[in-house]
This record gives sequence, structure tokens and C-alpha cells, in this order.
Amino acid sequence: MTHSEVSGRAIIGPTGFQFPPIRFHTMQKSLDQKIARILADPSCREFILADAKDADMAFGLAAPGRSPEHHADEAHFRTLDQYRQLIRDVTKQGLVDIVLMSASSNEVLTLQERLFDGSHVTPAIRANDTTDIWLAAGTGRYPTQPSRPFRTASIDHAMCGKVDCTPEERTLGANLGLYSVTLNNDVQLDHETLQAYQVFRLEAEQKGFRHFLEVFAPNACDNHCPTDVARFVNDSIVRTLAGVTGRGRPLFLKIPYFGPAAMEALAGYDSSLIVGILGGSAGTTLDAFHMLWEAKKYGARVALYGRKITNAEHQLAFIQYLRAIADDQIGA
Repeated sequence: MTHSEVSGRAIIGPTGFQFPPIRFHTMQKSLDQKIARILADPSCREFILADAKDADMAFGLAAPGRSPEHHADEAHFRTLDQYRQLIRDVTKQGLVDIVLMSASSNEVLTLQERLFDGSHVTPAIRANDTTDIWLAAGTGRYPTQPSRPFRTASIDHAMCGKVDCTPEERTLGANLGLYSVTLNNDVQLDHETLQAYQVFRLEAEQKGFRHFLEVFAPNACDNHCPTDVARFVNDSIVRTLAGVTGRGRPLFLKIPYFGPAAMEALAGYDSSLIVGILGGSAGTTLDAFHMLWEAKKYGARVALYGRKITNAEHQLAFIQYLRAIADDQIGA
């Protein structure tokens, strides 16, 4: 890894307190190195691993996962402070390449604490929160209604913590975000979704903000659901990105794992398109390990696990084994 020293700017905290200018050391990120190697040689065995700690953008109080004091029939969860401490622990462990956070956690950990300075781990934010991830307890309606585009976080707030960054300030915070789309095989709704993605993509390119693209399966397609969901998602991705030139393209994809055939078809279609999988809901340890192993076998080069890590009995040990499987050191 290589280091460089960067002059920091004063940072204004959420209460108006001005942090003094700082000097900090940056380390070359493993994400950038692996992306370059994969694009140069798609047959290489490099694998990108991400911990998705952005659940506060979806689940509310339950986002940090169950507290160790949780007992049956008790809604006792970790606190946000404990959730952020786990982000610190995972980052210091150094086995993942990306930690995905909410913009508010990014402000605390990336901008104020400088957690990722001197680390090869890349901080990233959830750049949008479509309505199908509005998962507040007791509602039940939002996830069952067709997804609509919405974006709470702004690119500038991710990069420098305020509404309008100077060019120099854009190096202070996160310069990577997850943008999510859910297509429902409905021309009006999907047109709205893709228009919102275009607006984001153009703004991101203008501001030097990178992104990776998450594409979910249809969440509420009623009587017009695709007969082949995996093919529908694959074709939608290819069609959407065919009109996007290099500067605006996502670094990689995050999609549900639909099995070997669908993964092999998408990963083999375009050597410049890096395909990754999302972990989905919590399952057994074997489920998580086998999914990563099999997806890599058929072409995936990225795995982003959220609930599977958060709900693990011991998160750091779980990540240690994910890393060993991803690097072909052990089998699932």
C-alpha cells in the first residue's frame, strides 16, 4: 500500500462547532487496486468484500441488530452508538474492502473521526433510499407497494458534510455511494425510476462522486410480473447501461444471486462490467458462505453482506471466514 499526506480543511460539525484544520495520511484503497486488476484480467481471482452497515436507512430502531441482552419476545436492539462501534471494529480489522454507511454515520466516522485515513478500507454511503426499503416496524405497506425513487442523502453532504462543497473539500468525506433501483415491469413507474437514476448519475459525474448500482428484483408487480425474473433483471441492467459512457458507469453491480446460470450469463456478457451479489436476509452461516463461494465460481467478483454480518454470532470471526473463502483459502 502507498501513503500520501493531504492537507485537511476545517470541518463544521452538526452543532456548528468548527473542527480545526488537520493533516492526515491517506492509504491507497484495496477497492481501487482490485477494480484495476479485475478490469485488466477478468479471469483473475481478486474478490471485493463489503460490510453493509447502512440499515438505519431502512429499519430504524432495529437496524443495529439484536442486543446481546435480547431475549425472546423482547425488542431489545443495539444502540446506534454500538452499531457505529462495530463499524470501527470492522474497519480496524481490515478484512473488508468497503464499509457502506448512512450519510449521518459517514459524517461522524469519516469526516469527524477520520476513521478511514491510514486504512485501505473505502467508506461509502447509501446514496438513495427508495420506498421499498422503508421498513419501519408496524407499517407493512411500503414494501408491498411498487418502489418509487427517493433520495434523502445528498452527494455534497457525503463528500464534505454540508450542502455545497468546494473542489478541495470533496476529498474530505466519502466519494463512493450505493444507488439502488427496483424495476416492476411497469413503463410509467420504471421510467420515473430510471429518470431519477439519470439525474443522480449526471450530478455524480460532475462532482467526481463514484457509485455502484444495486438492482433489486420486482417488489410489487402484481399481475404483470416477468415470467423470468433473473432474465428480466439481467436484461434491464444491460439495456440501461448500454446508453451510459465510461465516466458515468457504476464501478460494479450489486444484485440478488439468482443462481449459476443467471450469474454466468451476466458476468460473461461484458468484461468491463463487474458483478456483485447482495446477501439478503439473514440465514445460516453455511448459506452465507456457500452463496459467496458459488457466486464467485460463476463470475461474481463482489459480495456485500449486511444482515448476514449484523446477525452473526461474532461479526469479526464471520468476516474472517468470508475473507478466507473469497480469497480461495478455504471452501464453504
